[in-house]
Amino acid sequence: MPPTIVVAATPEPPKPQGRPGPVARAAAAVPPPALVLVSIVSIQLGAAVAVNLFDALGPVSTTFLRIALSAVLLLVVRRRQIDARARHHVGLLLLFGLVIAATNLAFYGAIARIPLGVAVAIEFVGPLGVAALASRRLKEFLWIGLAVAGLVLLTPDIGGELDPFGVGLALVAGAGWASFVLVSPRVAREVGDAGLALAMAAAGLITLPFAFAAGGLERLDFGLLAGALAVAILSTALPLSLEFEALKRLTARAYGIMVTLEPVAALLVGTLVLSQAPPPNALVAIACITIAAIGVNLSDRRGSEMASSTPG
Repeated sequence: MPPTIVVAATPEPPKPQGRPGPVARAAAAVPPPALVLVSIVSIQLGAAVAVNLFDALGPVSTTFLRIALSAVLLLVVRRRQIDARARHHVGLLLLFGLVIAATNLAFYGAIARIPLGVAVAIEFVGPLGVAALASRRLKEFLWIGLAVAGLVLLTPDIGGELDPFGVGLALVAGAGWASFVLVSPRVAREVGDAGLALAMAAAGLITLPFAFAAGGLERLDFGLLAGALAVAILSTALPLSLEFEALKRLTARAYGIMVTLEPVAALLVGTLVLSQAPPPNALVAIACITIAAIGVNLSDRRGSEMASSTPG
């Protein structure tokens, strides 16, 4: 039987670390669902900006710039929270960096070949799998089934007009996303809030050889650098920081279903920013996904309240 995945159900004794900065304190004061919603919108806007950089830089070099610039931003914010724990968990940080690098490379390769909304929908095989493994009650499986129905409606052309390599890359990105959900809480426990920044720096080093091999960095100018910085902030630094904080206080199942709003945001951004028309049945799919996201969060809140009222 698969283990129950809980992000912060049984808190461990706090480990010493530096005083949280103003960004961390502000994020900690916001309800986890709100953090995830802001992250959702930010990621899709960043992806739309990235698509416009592909002609000049290519998806691989765009990925490297996104990660490298994000690492710099996060290290600046978290520099005072880096302590001796990082040296004791180098392997964990390298694993987390590899997950981040592989997920980003696969996702940008996918959206270079297939529409943004479809790529994000396919990517959801990953977090939905995590949600399914963490589920135990019939009601939870019903919400997951409704979300899956929405995803099926969002991807009617798989195996037809869609580039099969792009679909494959989206599936790889989904596996990476699921890995992020599972590894992130451990990094938070063992390394603290600086863990994401250090892992992002490792991801930058991992993607650098791929960027040199693919080419595109030689065409970098001020305008492209500004665009890459916008992508770094919108698609990585801001949303990953928000999700890193949210995953401390959300169960993996609740997170896995709530972020099914990602394809909704991707469809809207793809339509409004990239002129990628959504499929005719998109409204029904959006309704299914939205209802599932609301349902799992209400169910999770009731479960948490019941647990907190139980003695011992």
